[in-house]
Order: sequence, then structure tokens, then C-alpha cells
Amino acid sequence: MASQHGEDLIVTPFAQVLASLRNVRSNLAKLTRSSSSRTSLAQISGSVPGTTSQSSSASTTANKQSSGVALPPPAPKSPGSMATQLATSQEDNFQLAADTLVELDWCLEQLETIQTHRSVSEMASSKFRKMLTKELSQFSDSKSGDQVSRFIFTTFMGNEHELDMANEKDKHAPILESDEERSTLVAGGKVGKGKQHVTSSMSQISGIRKLRLPTATTVSSVDESTGDLLPICGLGKEASSELTSHLNQIDRWGIDIFKVDELSRNHSLTTITFTILKNRGLLKAFNIRPARLLTYLLHLEDHYRKNSYHNSLHAADVTQTVHVMLSTPSLESVFTDLEKLAVIFAAAIHDVDHPGLTNQFLVNSGSELAIMYNDESVLEQHHLAVAFKLLQETDCDILTGFSKKHRQLFRRIVIDTVLATDMSKHMSLLADLKTMVETKKVSGPGVPSLEKYSDRIQVLQNMIHIADLSNPAKPITLYQQWIDRLLEEYWKQGDRERELGLEISPMCDRRNVSREKSQVGFIDYIVHPLMETWADLVYPEGQAVLDQLEENRDWLFKKLSATEREALPPSEDQE
Repeated sequence: MASQHGEDLIVTPFAQVLASLRNVRSNLAKLTRSSSSRTSLAQISGSVPGTTSQSSSASTTANKQSSGVALPPPAPKSPGSMATQLATSQEDNFQLAADTLVELDWCLEQLETIQTHRSVSEMASSKFRKMLTKELSQFSDSKSGDQVSRFIFTTFMGNEHELDMANEKDKHAPILESDEERSTLVAGGKVGKGKQHVTSSMSQISGIRKLRLPTATTVSSVDESTGDLLPICGLGKEASSELTSHLNQIDRWGIDIFKVDELSRNHSLTTITFTILKNRGLLKAFNIRPARLLTYLLHLEDHYRKNSYHNSLHAADVTQTVHVMLSTPSLESVFTDLEKLAVIFAAAIHDVDHPGLTNQFLVNSGSELAIMYNDESVLEQHHLAVAFKLLQETDCDILTGFSKKHRQLFRRIVIDTVLATDMSKHMSLLADLKTMVETKKVSGPGVPSLEKYSDRIQVLQNMIHIADLSNPAKPITLYQQWIDRLLEEYWKQGDRERELGLEISPMCDRRNVSREKSQVGFIDYIVHPLMETWADLVYPEGQAVLDQLEENRDWLFKKLSATEREALPPSEDQE
């Protein structure tokens, strides 16, 4: 499935333009050096119409339409004479000039079609959407396949695709539904006849509760003098020792987070986040009191709901994964301590008070949260609001040592990264990263310098997005548990939708989901392209993770029925 680094076909439009312009420069340099053969650009531009040229470059042919370029008639040839050699050289130069003009024409055409309000990554995003739409069409042949296609479209393709689909549906849809049909579920209750019951969530952040500290767990679990997290949750010496053994592997990809949660008595988020921040020296760097951090983390953990998937255990897993990705040698000196602290904090809070329902469900049901946040990244904005509100609670403000400027920057980074966990942003994030990687590949070797904040935040956004999607790249025993948890949460939403007479969301119908097929499609069309691009960015350090992803994909593929296999592209190893 994976190809060798550096041999990939350039696919993002901006990188294609850049590659072509570099070809143009190289060709013109060759022409300049051969001016002694009486061939000049002036002669080419003043040539007599008569013949046309096609680009001889294989990559040019693949990416552009050839255009006609006028060439002068060839000089008379006398075999073996100096005149023959000069004529041949002249023809080669004219051909090279013609090919160069073809490339220039293509570049100009691309640049002319770039709208001023669109970034170059949006060009790539639009292209990827079209490619994905075409590839997913093969899934529609079966019921379970259609579920996979619809799930990917509605979850990862963003608002642009949703609007296109809605417009297509509206051509044949009734103008207005009845009052009964308009009644929908909102925050656990029904909304009748279009009139919503307004609660305090419209005027203040909902979901905030007083901290309920677990028995035998207090802030005294932290030794203020050393900053060490002492045995917590009333653990005995033996259990505490086993937990410490697992935490010693915290820098490794695929730590058994389920075991950490068990040993810490369901306090994996507090344990993991505290350990990471302490080990990185960030408590000392920002003068964060250990006891205050523990209070905040316990408060945060208590505000995660008991969902099957979107719970504090998932947050702990994402936080530890972000930590490992930050530790990649090629990125080690790229980010500031403030950026590292902010993205780790963002990972810890990114799903706090998640209701176990999708953004689309909240929007479709007209929930108060959707109204508050204007249908835009509803859950992600709520997670941010709850997390920052918790910082205002007694003994929870871990930012007291920050200057106003640092506090504002910290908040900006956290907001930018948590909003990137909205799955509808996937195509844009992939396009951003792919454009960055391919542009660097064309410009020269090595990891991009990332000197600008806009470049660094782009990488951090993709980092937390990848961590949020990283289950398929974890050891298979862990991955299987995550699959079961996610499907159970989706199915509960589907059961709720069925009760209310609503259309059941893709992947939420427990009567019509192929566990393995849905995951193979998810890997092929969402996770693998993203992780492959990341592996290119940090090459060669991301290859082991990519190998694990492909190994898991092959394991799932082998469990499919013969009919299901036919609808899916095999990996390279199976071809």
C-alpha cells in the first residue's frame, strides 16, 4: 500500500504549478547555454506558424493538456556534415522551447483560475473531494457499502459537500413538513411545533458542575516539593508499582491505555496528562503548581461523560498520542514550550462533556448547542467553552503565572487545535498538510522550516486530528476494543433516532453495519492518506506507524467475505 518516500506523484495543484515552473526555469537555462548554435528565444517567438508540439515530459502529460506552439521549418540536412549537427541541435532547442511554452501555458491557466478568496490548499481540498467522491462510488453496490460511503461523506467531507447534496435533494423534496414532523429531540427532550424551550445554556455555558472528588483521591496526592504524582485513588503499593511500570512507556506509540485506566481506577486522563507535563518540564517552565494542575485535571475528568467512546479514556489516548508525535526527532526543536503545553492541554480537553451524539445529530435536531454555535463545529466549541470555564473554578487556574500576552496566545492555540478535531474539517486539513509536504518536496529535501506561526499551527492541527483518528494505527488488540466502543456509541444514537422516527445516520444502524468493511473503508479513504502524508512530513520516523496501520488493514480485509472483498481495493501486498 505504501510507496517509497520521494517517489509519489505530485497531486496538489500548487505543488504541481511549482514543479512546472522549476522545469521551465531548468529548460530556459539549457536554452541560454546553447545560444552559440544561433538559436534564441527571439527566433522562437518570431517563428513561422506551421507545426505543433506536445510536451515530452511524462509528468507534464499526466498533469496538463498540451497546447500548440509554432515552430520554424527545419534547416536542410546533409548527413555527416557540420550543418547536420547544427540543424539537429537547432531542432532539439526548438523542441525544448516548445515544451517549455506548453508548461508555461498550463501554469498560467492554473494561476488564472485561482480565485483570490481561495487559498492554495483549498484548491487541493476541492480536488481531493472530487477524487474521493469518484472512488467511493464503488461502495454503493451493497447496503453496508452504502452505509460506509454515506458515513464518510457526511462526517469528513465538510459543509460544502452537505450543501451540494441538500440542494440536489431539495429539487424533489416537499416544501415544508408538518408541525409533527418538525418536532425533534433537543437536549434530552422534544421541541414542539418549532418553538424551543430556552434554558440557561443560551445565556451561560452548560454542563459545569461542582467537583466531586473520588474517595481517597485528593490534591494531597501531589508532593508540592517534588511535583511527583504519588499513589492515587487509594492504590496499594503493588498496583501503584504496576501503574508506574506502564507510565514508564509513556513515550512509546501504542501504550496499553486500557491497562493504565484500570490501574489508575479510571483516572487515566489525569494520570497521563500530569505525567506528560511533568516529564517535559512544563510545570517548572511555566510555574504551574502541581496541586493546582491535579485539581484542574480531576475537575476536567469528572466532566467527561460515561459514553462508550467519547469519554476520558479516549481523551487520555489522544493526549498520549500527541505527546509521542511531538517527540518525533525531526519536530523536536520546531515548537515552543508554550505551543507544546497548549496542544497537550487541547488534547486533554478536546471532547469534555461530549454527549455521545454527533454534530450532525445536534444540528438536525435543532439542539440548543447547535443554535448557540450557529451549526458550526457545535461540539468542539462547547468542549472549549467548558474547558476554559473550568479554569475559572476555585484552585483550577493553571495559567496564573502567565503574562497577559502568553495567556492570550495559549488560548488561541488551544482554540485553533481543538476546532481541528471537527471531522468535517478533514479534507481541508489533509489538503493543507499535503500541499505543505509536496511544496517542500519540490523546493528541496528536509522537513519544512515552520518559522511562521501559521505553518506551525497547521502542523499542530493535523497532529491532534491524526491523534484523534489514530485508533486504526495502534496494536490490533487495542484497535479492536476501540472499534467496539465506537460502534456501540453510534448504535445508541441510531436507536435514539429510530425511537424518534428520524432518519438513522450512517453507521448508526446496528442492524445494517459491516464491522470490518466499514473499518477497511475508513482506513483506505480517510486514515491512510492522512497518515501517509504525515509520514512524508517526518520521514523516515513515521514509517513504523504506517506499517502498523497497513498490517491492521490487511487483518481486517482477510476477515471479509468474498463478496465484500470484491467491493474494496486490495492492498499492494494482496495484489
